[in-house]
Amino acid sequence: MITFIVLGFIVGFLIGLTGVGGGSLMTPALIFLGVQPLTAVGTDLLYATVTRVFGVFFHGKRGHVRKDIAFRLLAGSVPAVLIGGYAVRHIPKEILNHYLTLVLGLILIITAMLGILKGEIRVPVKPRWAYVYLLGFIVGLTVQFTSVGAGVIVSFTLMNIARINPREVVGTTILYGLVLSAMSFLSYASMGSVNYPLAGALIIGTVPGVYLGAHLTSKISKSVLKPAINLTILTIGSLILVRTGL
Repeated sequence: MITFIVLGFIVGFLIGLTGVGGGSLMTPALIFLGVQPLTAVGTDLLYATVTRVFGVFFHGKRGHVRKDIAFRLLAGSVPAVLIGGYAVRHIPKEILNHYLTLVLGLILIITAMLGILKGEIRVPVKPRWAYVYLLGFIVGLTVQFTSVGAGVIVSFTLMNIARINPREVVGTTILYGLVLSAMSFLSYASMGSVNYPLAGALIIGTVPGVYLGAHLTSKISKSVLKPAINLTILTIGSLILVRTGL
């Protein structure tokens, strides 16, 4: 269990510091440690929910949360979560376990590449609130099936298209991810796809990790940390695809 406590601390630290790391790192890490993909997603969603409660608290005290953006993202995500929850219940688990791994790897590689190139990409799209709702729907559907998206995709989009202050992006992403992961977790819990003892070990490590990450948010250069995280995500995604035989 020590391994999982340390894993919870590391991922919690990254979530607290950048808003990224929940599904992007935890789910594939659990899969590589031998957890069944469907159970890995459900367990990660419980872990991510608890972790983000602390993240919202710590970042909220520093005024780094844009509730207006977070609530619009959630408004777009609710129908996506309902659609995804229905699909999860009516597709055989054997099929989900195979394709979840494949989809997870592809999403990680695509989002990591976008993150690595974000300093060079300037999307010629005028920010509109309608795009925020659409982004919420897309990410909500993605998270429902893989637990990935709330941090990686939203952070990239808010910084490069909406031009939101990076510190506000972190806090806003964590608040959005909190509600979304909690909603998605309920679907997996109802199917019995959550390992509660494992989630407990992860949560023990995450509390000090999130606190430390949130405390250092304004002290560590994002230009140094973000590329390292994106390279890690890219590597994990590539290894997952190799494991599926691609």
